[in-house]
Amino acid sequence: MMSNLERLVYMANQIARNFEARGADFAVAATADHIASFWDPRMKLQIFDFHESRGEGLGETAAAAIASLRQRGAPAHQTHATEFNEVDEGGRSDAG
Repeated sequence: MMSNLERLVYMANQIARNFEARGADFAVAATADHIASFWDPRMKLQIFDFHESRGEGLGETAAAAIASLRQRGAPAHQTHATEFNEVDEGGRSDAG
């Protein structure tokens, strides 16, 4: 069974891999956008702390996206899914 932190690392890497076919810059921005838009604040805090302390297991794209979020905040929307998320709806988290 995966720990909560292992699950977050897995999810960040999976999101990043889904965007990598569109190029590195887009993948970093889209991964950051997805995490900013859909992850619960507690999830973000955990992955930020993990990235800062050791970051092992995070792929290059996921690590760059997390670093970008920490340094610059959420990027402009990259996908229609995050544009749709602007509607005032509940359930903004990827946590299942």
